[in-house]
Amino acid sequence: MTTSDIARMIDHAVLHPASTDADLRKNCALAKLHGVATVCVKPYHTALAATLLKGTEVKVCAVIGFPHGNSSHGIKLTEASIVIDEGAAEVDMVANIGKVIQEDWEYLDEEIGIIQTLCSIHKVLLKVIFETDFVTSDAHKIKLCELCNKNQVAFVKTSTGFGFVPVDDGHYMYHGATEHDVRLLREHCLPQVQVKASGGIRTLDQLLRFHDLGATRFGTSSTEAIMTEARMRFG
Repeated sequence: MTTSDIARMIDHAVLHPASTDADLRKNCALAKLHGVATVCVKPYHTALAATLLKGTEVKVCAVIGFPHGNSSHGIKLTEASIVIDEGAAEVDMVANIGKVIQEDWEYLDEEIGIIQTLCSIHKVLLKVIFETDFVTSDAHKIKLCELCNKNQVAFVKTSTGFGFVPVDDGHYMYHGATEHDVRLLREHCLPQVQVKASGGIRTLDQLLRFHDLGATRFGTSSTEAIMTEARMRFG
């Protein structure tokens, strides 16, 4: 493992609701400095990110149906079409969480299928986000893996990083990626369907542990801290 290897597995996230154009410019510069795989952006930032990253090996990853997956098929398809036209090389789509919980697998098969078909036509990678803070049943996660296998998506992904759930004292929290979920997803996906761990990844040791469990891409906004650790450890 080298520092460059670490960088090429990172999707640098610029997804906070309050992120501005200035934030995107700063983070695209950071992404270019480290040579990460992608900058993961909100849909309206796709075109600007594509301009800022033009001529580099850093690609644009745009989210759709984010963060709760509630948009209809048609809206997700339109959103995907727009971000692809504006320069996204990868699309991260949140599956419809309510439909997962009620086990409407026909609906979800159609949703994943139409977006994957569009992405395939344009040679764009699709990642399907399970949002494991809300989708807590292993049986549901396994069924989603099976649908992603069937539709030949590029990646399954654990979390958005914004799946906040209430706790006993009235506050909200999220777990994000967990070892259990990364292990489960890797076990139930075909070898060609990769696993992206995302949500709460802030250290190099976390990234390396998830890599050991089978994840090959990592969503994080803590790229600078992780890459600083990597340079100290790997040179």
